[in-house]
Amino acid sequence: MAFFRVVLTDHTKASKHGYKEVLGFYNPFTKEFKLKDLAKIATFVSHGVQFSPRVEKLMKANDITLPAVK
Repeated sequence: MAFFRVVLTDHTKASKHGYKEVLGFYNPFTKEFKLKDLAKIATFVSHGVQFSPRVEKLMKANDITLPAVK
């Protein structure tokens, strides 16, 4: 059974070097997509973090928007 974690990772490192933080998950069988802390993710984005095309598509499909960072 497939189950995917949405993680924060450095794009310059190989995937075998791990990730910095788990941000959420996606279950393709139930189509469930959850992000843990939207405010924290918005802070990452304000510091230059970019989503993968798949995560962007999932966010759009699930009407998830990030809160404004102060």
